[in-house]
Amino acid sequence: MSTVTEQVPVSPRRGGVLDVVRRYPLWSFVVLAVGASWLVWLPMVLGPYGLGIWDIQVPGGDDGWVLFGMLPGAFVGPIGAAFFVTAVTEGRAGVRAWLKRLTKWKVNWRWYVGILLGTPAALLLASFVAGGGQVQALPVQTLLQYLPFLVFQIFTTGLAEEPGWRDFALPRAQRRFGALAASLGIGVLWGVWHLPLFLTEWGQVESLHVLRPLTFIAFCILFNVIMTWVFNRTGQSLPMAMLLHVSINTYASLVISDMFPLIGDGYDNVQRALLLAAAVGAVVTLVATRGKLGYDPQADEQIAHPVESARPLAAAPLS
Repeated sequence: MSTVTEQVPVSPRRGGVLDVVRRYPLWSFVVLAVGASWLVWLPMVLGPYGLGIWDIQVPGGDDGWVLFGMLPGAFVGPIGAAFFVTAVTEGRAGVRAWLKRLTKWKVNWRWYVGILLGTPAALLLASFVAGGGQVQALPVQTLLQYLPFLVFQIFTTGLAEEPGWRDFALPRAQRRFGALAASLGIGVLWGVWHLPLFLTEWGQVESLHVLRPLTFIAFCILFNVIMTWVFNRTGQSLPMAMLLHVSINTYASLVISDMFPLIGDGYDNVQRALLLAAAVGAVVTLVATRGKLGYDPQADEQIAHPVESARPLAAAPLS
């Protein structure tokens, strides 16, 4: 007489780093985004462009450090982490959907007007107040440089950061914590991510003091409130978030020092002007939206799962 032993299927063993990423995608993104960027930025921080501890040379001097040090660190951080975590957790279909959102330029024309004209207008007003009312004509050369620099920033700073912080992290954080808490939390992380750059010429390390990075983090928190509202109200349009981000950068890099002599090239003076604009904008946005920042859970569900929410299963074609 033979005994038949029932074979119980054994589930494949899972574990390791990839399993941690699948279980904690949002925190995995944060760790990878910050850690990867900081690691790549380390030679820049220790080199002549930063603390001067290592004698590391790159072509082009300070401009070379921005090109070969700062930008690679930015690209392997937020956008690299977002791509990796999306690939691990959602596979090829998730990566395709994530990449598709990079080209969501089709929004109401009023958003283009509001961002491209309203952003510099708000910054001009804040700079006028912060600069004691002293203003001078903007050089023609600066006006001619504005649009090319804006486009350049879209494909460098905007592309490196926004697919991670806004397109990957913000929707997931909103679903879990709500729009306001997610906005504040990502604002802190976004500011902290920049901290090593304050030990370089980017942050004018030779005159560094503790209030400078703290002021910058405060700006990131307040500005991210506005960014969250724009992202939500445009149907989670990543290009609009990128355009708003680089509009701030372009103004700070080209316009403010040429128009407002009391602000000039002083890093701290520029920070105060930007902080004032972000604070007023954040308060207005919070009051106008009652703290909801344009977040609609039902609309977000349709964006996150467009196939499932497009129409009932019974109405779907058979082929």
